[in-house]
Amino acid sequence: MLLAACTFASNHVSARFAFDDQTGLLLTILIRAGLCLLALLGIVLWQRQSLRLPASSIGWQIAVGMLLATQSLSLFSAVARIPVAIALLLSNTFPVMLALLTWALGGSRPTRQACLLMGTLIVGWLLVLNIPDQLAGRIDLGPHWRTGVVCALLAAAVFSGAIWITEHKLSNMAGTVRSFYTVSIIFVSILITGIAGVIPGGLDTPASSQGWIAVGMVALMYTAGFSTLFVLVPRLDMARNAPIMNAEPVFSLILGWLLLGQILAPIQLVGGAIVLSCIVALAYQRKT
Repeated sequence: MLLAACTFASNHVSARFAFDDQTGLLLTILIRAGLCLLALLGIVLWQRQSLRLPASSIGWQIAVGMLLATQSLSLFSAVARIPVAIALLLSNTFPVMLALLTWALGGSRPTRQACLLMGTLIVGWLLVLNIPDQLAGRIDLGPHWRTGVVCALLAAAVFSGAIWITEHKLSNMAGTVRSFYTVSIIFVSILITGIAGVIPGGLDTPASSQGWIAVGMVALMYTAGFSTLFVLVPRLDMARNAPIMNAEPVFSLILGWLLLGQILAPIQLVGGAIVLSCIVALAYQRKT
């Protein structure tokens, strides 16, 4: 599980290298989705699973695919603008949004303990974003900071929607088949978006060989992490061990510091620890 979390973090750090080399956002997602799609097809064929999709699930499956395509665009947009660790910390707060969404759609009301954790998490957010120094005018985070933060939170919001649909409308489908269709929809929607020119420069190729290597690492690390999870799911109590995946921002913090020179202020590190602690606590509480 820790290895999978590290590979997902490496995927995002590699994406920042690719974007810094003028690689288009859509091209990076397209190559990543393409390789992942081939791996998923191999898993489906190896497990001899039927790709038949129930008619009642088609609409919900398309919705999940479109939501996760939006999540990929939003998260990579955040990674391109703000430190990778902060982008992942903000996007990994989706359990809070999922709990509120579930309640809003007729599910159980968050417990008092969950509300306390959510309130504490918001305090951690403020520290991660270094709001005290921003209000005091002691730091200038650049023109793209707010856009990056909004994109990361948008990624968390749409991901929570995808999780809700998956749990309530698509839970009877095999995970590999569901993921195969999801990644297929991501690939097709991103390709159409690129051809239509909706995002200027979205399909731009890297300016150097370093950019191509970074794009290759994005696809390889993401596919490796995805495949590792599918190997582990039948062998582990995922309800108990899934919160370990929240170590991804920690790995991204270390890799971002070592490879990208991204250093967070002490107050941001404290905020990150608070956010991660609350997310893990919420995940275990939700499991219970």
